[in-house]
Amino acid sequence: MGKQTWKAGNMLYPLPAVMVSVRGKNGEDNIITVAWAGTVCTNPPMVSISVRPERYSYQMIKESGAFVINLTTEDLCYATDYCGVRSGRDVDKFKEMKLTKVEAEEISAPMIGESPVNIECKVEQVLELGSHHMFLAKVVAVHADEAYMDERGRFDLNRAKPIVYSHGEYFGIGKKQGTFGWSVKKKTKTPNIKTKKKPAANLYFLKNQHAKFYSTFGKNIQNRQKYWVNIRKRYKIMIY
Repeated sequence: MGKQTWKAGNMLYPLPAVMVSVRGKNGEDNIITVAWAGTVCTNPPMVSISVRPERYSYQMIKESGAFVINLTTEDLCYATDYCGVRSGRDVDKFKEMKLTKVEAEEISAPMIGESPVNIECKVEQVLELGSHHMFLAKVVAVHADEAYMDERGRFDLNRAKPIVYSHGEYFGIGKKQGTFGWSVKKKTKTPNIKTKKKPAANLYFLKNQHAKFYSTFGKNIQNRQKYWVNIRKRYKIMIY
């Protein structure tokens, strides 16, 4: 089948759906759900979020120069959607969604306690691109929930069941398909371990046992039957 050609538009899906928590200059707190978010640089660690200027949180971020990215999970999916469609001008989203406020350590902003990962960010630059303005920010602190540490002491985000956003829908991430670098990883040879076969019953031994039996029990039919049943079980053979 062929492919259709569409006019230019954003088709980069799926995307992380994150809840961004902010604080205004008068101390008011709010949450905005953002899908236009991503990693910008590893060293120094930097991220970006893109927000429409008309959004209630936009001015808060611009004035404070700080925000927190809170990763979302299947348990937080309802709250994630709610915080994206309701305005902080009208409702207290922390209160309505029963989310726990936790004070950030490096910036003046609230974190969401129920989120498995909270990323504190300081704005470095604002790019006024068009419908959205991009906030380029430096990561100044990361908080990870100890509940998702594995037995090796490594953080396992998959245990938290994170969600993604794709074309107006939220999805879980599904099962693992591979790991970084697995496509070029050399296959390890499985050692060929030979198992020793259980030796067959020694017929010479059986003959001696047969002679010993007759010398002991003579021609007692009942004892003879018991004897050969025991021999069959012991050596797993059929003797006629």
